[in-house]
Amino acid sequence: MIEGTLDNDVSKYIVMEGPDFYDLMGGLHCKKCQHSIPCKCKKKDVDEGVKNFELFAKIRENLRVLARSRPEDKYLLVTGLKESGDTVAVTGDGTNDAPALKKADVGFAMGMTGTEVAKTAADIILVDDNFASIVKACMWGRNIYDNIRKFLQF
Repeated sequence: MIEGTLDNDVSKYIVMEGPDFYDLMGGLHCKKCQHSIPCKCKKKDVDEGVKNFELFAKIRENLRVLARSRPEDKYLLVTGLKESGDTVAVTGDGTNDAPALKKADVGFAMGMTGTEVAKTAADIILVDDNFASIVKACMWGRNIYDNIRKFLQF
């Protein structure tokens, strides 16, 4: 962990390293059978959740940077945010990022440097690998959404 220790002042958790974040949260568990992932439930019946969700809920408001994160750290973060009811967008370019890209509400894959697995798992492929393109994609997506609403209302 870069800043802070585990105590009541969760505002210290602004910057964390991925492995420390994963260890603090305790990983994932199946909400149905309460066992760690992977569990013995059928794949379609597994409902993933963060083991230490109470701490996750406290830290998520102040977490700004998750540095040196591994693919499993990114997947845990996406799972926790979705469990909190947030809308989640994820960027990735590697094969290991595919589960987080798939789990997120919107997955952005890098078109030039990204692997085919990441591109297949993503919802949107950034052809130019430019993060400014994400802002443009959101702008156009909102514009299209607004126009569809206006049309249906008409």
